[in-house]
Amino acid sequence: MNPIDDRKLQLTRRGFLGLSSTCLGAAALNTLLAENAFAQSSQSFGGLAGMPHFAPKAKRVIYLFQSGGPSQHELWDYKPKLADMVGADLPPSVRGNQRVTSMSAGQLSFPIVPSVYKFAQHGNSGAWVSELMPHTAKIVDDLAFIKTMNTEAINHDPGTTFFQTGAQLAGRPSIGAWVDYGLGSMNQNLPTFVALVSMGTGNGAQPLYDRLWGSGFLPTRHQGVKFLASGDPVLYLSNPPGVQSGTRRRFLDDLARLNALTLEQSGDPETQTRITQYEMAYRMQTSVPELNDLSGESQATLDRYGPDVMKPGTFARNCLLARRLAERDVRFIQLFHRGWDQHTQLPNGISNQSRDVDQAQAALVMDLKERGLLDDTLVVWGGEFGRSVYCQGKFTEAVYGRDHHPRCFTMWMAGGGVKPGISYGETDDFSFNIVKDPVHVHDLHATIFHLLGIDHTKLTFHYQGRDFRLTDVHGKVVEGILA
Repeated sequence: MNPIDDRKLQLTRRGFLGLSSTCLGAAALNTLLAENAFAQSSQSFGGLAGMPHFAPKAKRVIYLFQSGGPSQHELWDYKPKLADMVGADLPPSVRGNQRVTSMSAGQLSFPIVPSVYKFAQHGNSGAWVSELMPHTAKIVDDLAFIKTMNTEAINHDPGTTFFQTGAQLAGRPSIGAWVDYGLGSMNQNLPTFVALVSMGTGNGAQPLYDRLWGSGFLPTRHQGVKFLASGDPVLYLSNPPGVQSGTRRRFLDDLARLNALTLEQSGDPETQTRITQYEMAYRMQTSVPELNDLSGESQATLDRYGPDVMKPGTFARNCLLARRLAERDVRFIQLFHRGWDQHTQLPNGISNQSRDVDQAQAALVMDLKERGLLDDTLVVWGGEFGRSVYCQGKFTEAVYGRDHHPRCFTMWMAGGGVKPGISYGETDDFSFNIVKDPVHVHDLHATIFHLLGIDHTKLTFHYQGRDFRLTDVHGKVVEGILA
C-alpha cells in the first residue's frame, strides 16, 4: 500500500475513534463492570463480556492428548468374542464402506487379531481395563469412558488438527485459544494456555506442530505457550548476559510507550498483543522458575508419579507440572504425548507407551482429587482415532500391527462436572462400528465448552465474512456423561 494512503487510513481510524469516544467508552465501561454475575465470580482477566454464559462446573481443563492413535483393543474396549475368530477375515457386512489407509489398501484379506493382553473388571463400576493400565484401573470409579468416539479423519495430521481446532485443515484457532478468547485468564503471572510435549519410549512418533496450540485467526495473544524440556522453559525467559532485571524493566516501560503510540495510530490489535505479552514475559521470569522447582514436593508425591518424574520432558514430569499449573489457576493445560502409532509390532510398542503414561495419569487424577481440585478441573484423555480389529500386513497371533480406525475408539474424562464411574456408548463385537450413542469430535468439544459454562453456538469470531466457532455448524452436548 502507498505510505500516504496508509497514513490517511490511520488518521481516518483515529478520527473515528475520537468521534465515537462516547460509545466506545460506554462499551469499555460495560466490560470492566462485568455485570454478568458468573463473570464476576470467576475472577477472570480479559475474556468477553457476559462470559461464561451460565454457571460452569469446571474452571480449567487438563487435556492429555495421546498422539498417534492408541488402540482401544489393547486398552479399554474388551471384546472377548474375538478369541474365537483369530485369523478369520473381517466380514464384509461388518466392514461396510469404511475406507482404509494406503497402508492397508493393498491387502487381499483383513484377518481378525484379538489383543494378546488380559482384561479384568475394576472398581465398583466394573469397568474393563487391560493389564497394560494397572494404575489407571485403580481410579476407574472417577472416570467416564466414552467408547463411541468417532472422527472423519483417517490420517494423523488432519486427525490431530481436527481434535485441536475442529477442522481438518490448518488455520483455525485451537481449543485452548478459543477458551482463552472467551473466558480469559485466572492468573496474571502465567499464560492462560500452556502446552507440554513428551516423547514416548521407542519409535513411531508423529510430528507435532506449534499450530496445534496456535490462535489461528484470533489475536495471537490467545495462542498457547509451549514449555520446553531443556534450557529456559520458555524461550528468551532469562535476561541476556549483562542485563539486570531493573534494566529490563526500564526497557519494557519505554517499549510499552512506543507501542502505545503505534496502537493509537493504527488500532492494530496485534500491537496490544505485544504490549501484553512483553509484560507477561517479565512476570514469568519469577513465576515459571517457581513452577518448575519441585523441591517442595514430598517424596511420597514424587513416588506416586513414577520413576520418570524428575526427568524433564517426560510424561510423568509433565503430569506433575500440570497439577502445579492447575493449582496456579492456569485455564487450559494440554499435554501431548507422542508415539502411539503402532502399525507393526504393536504389543511391544503399546506396552512401552502404556508404561510411560499409566502411573502418571492415575497419579494426576488422584492428586487433583486429594487436593480438592478435581471437582472443578476437567481431565480429558485420548488420541486422534483408534485402531483396526484386523491385522495390518503379515498376520501372526503374537506380533501384529493395527491400522488407523476413525469409526469408533475410546476416550475418558474425569472431574469438572463429569459423571464418575460410567461407560458411555456401545460398539459391536469387533469394536469396528458403533451400536449406541455415538460421540463425534464436535460433540466432545461442545461438551467441554458446556462444562466450562460456554454455549458452543455462541462463542464465535467474525472472520472473512462469516462467524466461525470451534464446532463449526455441528456439535451437541453429551448429556449422558454429565453429573
